Amino acid sequence: MDFTRLPFETGEMLAGLRPWIECESPTYDAAAVNRMMDLAAHDFATLGASVERIPGRMGLGGSLRARFPHPVPNTPGILVSGHFDTVHPLGTLASLPFRIDGNRAYGPGILDMKGGNFIAFEAMRQLIRAGIETKLPVTFLMTPDEEIGTPSTRELIEMEAARNRYVLVPEPAREENGVVTGRYAIARYNLEARGKPSHAGVSPKSGRSAIREMARRVLEIDAMSGEECTFSVGVIDGGQWVNCVSSLCTAQALSMAKTDEDLEAGIARMLALSCTENGVEFAVTRGVTRPVWQPGRPETMALYEKALALAGRLGVSLPHGSSGGGSDGNFTGAMGIATLCGLGVRGAGYHTLEEHIEIDSLIDRGRLMAGLFATLD
Repeated sequence: MDFTRLPFETGEMLAGLRPWIECESPTYDAAAVNRMMDLAAHDFATLGASVERIPGRMGLGGSLRARFPHPVPNTPGILVSGHFDTVHPLGTLASLPFRIDGNRAYGPGILDMKGGNFIAFEAMRQLIRAGIETKLPVTFLMTPDEEIGTPSTRELIEMEAARNRYVLVPEPAREENGVVTGRYAIARYNLEARGKPSHAGVSPKSGRSAIREMARRVLEIDAMSGEECTFSVGVIDGGQWVNCVSSLCTAQALSMAKTDEDLEAGIARMLALSCTENGVEFAVTRGVTRPVWQPGRPETMALYEKALALAGRLGVSLPHGSSGGGSDGNFTGAMGIATLCGLGVRGAGYHTLEEHIEIDSLIDRGRLMAGLFATLD
């Protein structure tokens, strides 16, 4: 089988990808995410996959599992682990519409990670069209909550991964067409400041501002960052009336480290911030955590070498490395399952209003994915 000659066609791929991009699916809007799952479920069904919709929980959207028929269906095979939720709220299409500009295609979630999910889908479609049977069963698992740390589907991902020999994660490609063979650990935190209300005009000094205390703590947390562990606050919500001294302010923070030991030390530092000062009670609670996916694990490197050989047949480079920014590959890689991440399309600007993919990466990345599906054993 010469996967390098599969007839991927750029215009056809962009036409197929466009409905996925124009179906906005922000994590916190379960109905929107479920609409995206419905759209993808139909597309997978057209390929003959056995499609299962898994109900959501924690107020989040559901998941989609698509299993492709195989002569030996119970053999440990290949899992494609992806997510359909994005960070872009409903209405982002007004300022970031799907559009093509030279070698770039723009749209919310097109790089992170609907474009990568689509090339994996298209790779299976090309193999089926060509009558090429994969050596191992192939399963797709699309989840609704990766952008908030995978609080509702981690167990589902880990249980599905344990049934398989390989996990392929089509998150965005690294620089210079690279892939990811390890990821840093990430912990999330919920912050809460509780002060004392008062009238901001008549008696401001009798109150204790939760917003002011949170602002002070944000600077303190950011200043904790170092080589071993970084800290940042990304969400703040406080106050309801401008003429009231705020009595409640909440925030979310995260820390990132290259080792589990450094992350645990960072977690201890964050939890130690809980106290009462300046008449305000400040509390830190631990949220979801992604474990370190250690770089250089032998099972992952063996999978990478297979991908590198396929890339050589395509005439493209395929550097690798460990990366910050979590993915669901953290979970499967930490389990000791051969995992390769960053198999998606090339591009830039994800999580911004300049999010785009490089159109010419659709074909070479699609062919690489097809080669992995067809040759992994």
